[in-house]
Amino acid sequence: MVGCEGLGGILMKKDGTSELDMFYPIRSECHADIPKTRFKLRAGKTLSARRWRAAFSEDGHLDIAKVLRRIQRGGVHPSIKAVVWEFLLGCFDPNSTFEDRSQLRERRREMYGTWKAECQKMVPAIGSGKFITAPIITDGGQTNEESSTNSDLQDQNGVMSTHLPDSSLDCGGHVNNAVSDNKVIQWKRSLHQIGLDVVRTDRVLVFYESETNQAKLWDVLAVYAWVDNDIGYIQGMSDICSTMVILLENEADAFWCFEHAMRRLRENFRCSTSSIGVQAQLCTLSQIIKVIDPKLHQHLEDLDGGEYLFAFRMLMVLFRREFSFVDTLYLWELMWAMEYNPNIFTSYEGPRDATDSGFAPKINHKLLKQYGEFERKIVTTGRREQHSALAVFLVASILETKNKQLRKKAKGLDDIVKILGDITGNLDAKKACKDALKIHKKYLSKTNKS
Repeated sequence: MVGCEGLGGILMKKDGTSELDMFYPIRSECHADIPKTRFKLRAGKTLSARRWRAAFSEDGHLDIAKVLRRIQRGGVHPSIKAVVWEFLLGCFDPNSTFEDRSQLRERRREMYGTWKAECQKMVPAIGSGKFITAPIITDGGQTNEESSTNSDLQDQNGVMSTHLPDSSLDCGGHVNNAVSDNKVIQWKRSLHQIGLDVVRTDRVLVFYESETNQAKLWDVLAVYAWVDNDIGYIQGMSDICSTMVILLENEADAFWCFEHAMRRLRENFRCSTSSIGVQAQLCTLSQIIKVIDPKLHQHLEDLDGGEYLFAFRMLMVLFRREFSFVDTLYLWELMWAMEYNPNIFTSYEGPRDATDSGFAPKINHKLLKQYGEFERKIVTTGRREQHSALAVFLVASILETKNKQLRKKAKGLDDIVKILGDITGNLDAKKACKDALKIHKKYLSKTNKS
């Protein structure tokens, strides 16, 4: 039997894309409908299982600087992507030991189990291998007499929704009684929407032909919506969470990976009656284009596109529609590696007084190597601006790439959307990130002069 290190070594010697199908197989009938995958595994550039293992000391300390360099050169091999992402997202501290991480992982699994059990008491469908696709609670907080799970029947939109007989209420996800707590009511109202989104998420992948895997995604999102009730569930979260569920076999580990990704993204999903959080990043994008390309910005404003709402989806779900599934994974790990800050774990998990005191370790050349390329520039210049994640500069770089087309051919918002839609499957993730860094440098230069 070939271990993950051996398998990685064998695959790296092959052609760079065909072997990826072994890890993320596409349904045969869907090949023509998906963006072309550009990412290739490259020996000597892609972080392999062998190099990943070699980056740890005997007791488990990780040389994160070496790992970041390799990721930024060629991404991460699929066989180790899950464990690498846990570090990139701040789930674990590179300075911890194997034993430290084992204990932390176990505590987190227990915590997730506790939360899931709480949810299951309220809605027994959670953890049952089924999921809900119709409302289970009325606006008045009463149980719906007829609720739906994904049991038997599929409609023309692919939504599984069979009404269960009364004898199946408990195992079918019905609420057992009327509820009065507002948090519980709001959470239960979200469960069917999560279910509807689950059946629409990554449907081209063989992975989600399994009802068990769909239910796993629903469970993770349902528990997250319960735990983070301030944000709850907003459409688009399933696109982020799906990747974690696919990569991490253990459901609790997938939850925590998603939870840490959401620490970066959750403000984008914060909704009010008049706005949604991603608009803050859209405002930053508007300011960036206004500074680096005032003619393009003015043209977009003249077309009533000055609020940059055409970029809403790119930022909301981190370019899931613009790239193939494989290229999305590659893009995200590039971005997270470039944005990596060695203090990320401490900022999430450390004592509050340590993070609130304003204390920061003295930056030296050795420590700077532990920062991603984008974050390193921010640290050395001292220019950390709100809502200016690398993703915003990536959108700006795409707009710059399409500058001539937008200025010559765009006569209205529909034209802008069409021109930007043409990038689907035609973007190279590494080049896009490099261009984003150039835009960031240009923006800093111009704003420093002013």
